[in-house]
Amino acid sequence: PLHYTSPAPARTPRVQDDASAMAHDGASHGATTAPLLASTEKPPRNMYAFGCATLASMTTILMGYNLALMSGAQLFIREDLGLTDEQVEVLAGSMNVYMLVSILAAGWAADLLGRRGTLVLANGFLMAGALAMSLGGSYAALMAARFITSIGVGFSLVVAPVYNAEISPASARGVLSSLLDIFVNVGILLSYVSNYALAGLPVHLSWRVMYAIGVLPPVLLAAGVLAMPESPRWLAMRGREADARAVLVRTSDTAAEAELRFEEIKRVVEAPREADSGVWRELIFRPSAMVRRILVFVVGLNFLQQAFGVDAILLYSPLMFKKAGMSSNSAILGATVAIGVVKTCFILVVSLFSDRFGRRPLLLASAGGVAASLTGLALTLCIGETSPASTAACVAFTLATVAAFSVGWGSLPSTYTAEITPLRLRAQGSSLGMAVNRLTCGVVSMSFISLAGWITMPGCFFLYAAMAATAYVFVFLRLPETKGRTLEEMDVLFSK
Repeated sequence: PLHYTSPAPARTPRVQDDASAMAHDGASHGATTAPLLASTEKPPRNMYAFGCATLASMTTILMGYNLALMSGAQLFIREDLGLTDEQVEVLAGSMNVYMLVSILAAGWAADLLGRRGTLVLANGFLMAGALAMSLGGSYAALMAARFITSIGVGFSLVVAPVYNAEISPASARGVLSSLLDIFVNVGILLSYVSNYALAGLPVHLSWRVMYAIGVLPPVLLAAGVLAMPESPRWLAMRGREADARAVLVRTSDTAAEAELRFEEIKRVVEAPREADSGVWRELIFRPSAMVRRILVFVVGLNFLQQAFGVDAILLYSPLMFKKAGMSSNSAILGATVAIGVVKTCFILVVSLFSDRFGRRPLLLASAGGVAASLTGLALTLCIGETSPASTAACVAFTLATVAAFSVGWGSLPSTYTAEITPLRLRAQGSSLGMAVNRLTCGVVSMSFISLAGWITMPGCFFLYAAMAATAYVFVFLRLPETKGRTLEEMDVLFSK
């Protein structure tokens, strides 16, 4: 999808000269510029950017697959290896804590290796982690395998949204950035289908095959990532202005927009800063008033996204459905497939409407819907006696919660984070936001069973509903709209 032969519109001589210069320098830049050499013609509207964002986002299919596969696999791992409830709880949620290492290192890696090189590295760790999980024979071996997988997941979680935001024109940035979450949800759906389809195999074999399926795809995805151009903003930061301009020509709606984007990037890259201030110092220890405002939104959005408890539903829905009255594993795993289908379908709403309606309306609708659905789910589980009606209501409220979450909070926090963070701080800012996100997710997923034993399972969902209501108030009172603004215009917006 990255090569087109349609007629190119007229371009300024300067852009043509830069494209020619890029071709001349191709041998010295190697694989970074190779995908661009096939054609310097302007592609159809946004299609080249769409192809690049698609390849970057597909890296996260295996992230979603590995995160959610434990939902059904834990039923068989528990029986095969004789794990306790506490061990299952830690195993299921540990990857969210483990990945803090790679999340915090992802900004440094993305600036050193480039966005594209870091995504290739992420696929390597995802392949190794899947292989280690399929061969694990003890609790300790599985924990080590989860750590290996977490490195790849952390890199892809941070770098893919940054790449998508930086490659996309303002007119389609919401759509292209949401591709990341579409593919995460595709991975989640595939994991639920894998749970259901392989449940009939012998116990000692079923969960191993589930994880072994994830060994080959990272190799193919890494090859696809190598076909992408590097981020124009990273190229500009490295002084490779001709390459940056050539990528912008391919990923902008018009040649004039490409020139404008290039000048804005160049201005930001060349903006004076204190010589001794590192990125983390500027971000955390001595932030300006503008950066402090941005940090409030980055941390707040990423914390609240996981405080809803939706990841607990994704991981522990089999336990929830058992409490609601389901008895057979096939029925339980079939219901989890329905969760995956709903989550994947409703995430498309963000792709279709985030650039039309804006970020705020979708976040508000999403938070309100989650709060109402979780309250209904909690009330349903409060019923002492189980019946077909209460079981159906439990499944319905679960699906409603997942649907409401997906239309806004499921994907927009990562898009918003990448949009509002200044270029010089973007990789590290995304790392910080994702670290908060994953740490919160780890606390939620590693405490759900214990918390349910303390305040009951309905009590857990009442608590999560209160967090969703808090998120609604936070967005309504504080969050500015970013629809249609270029990334470089965010500095002006948040300086007020």
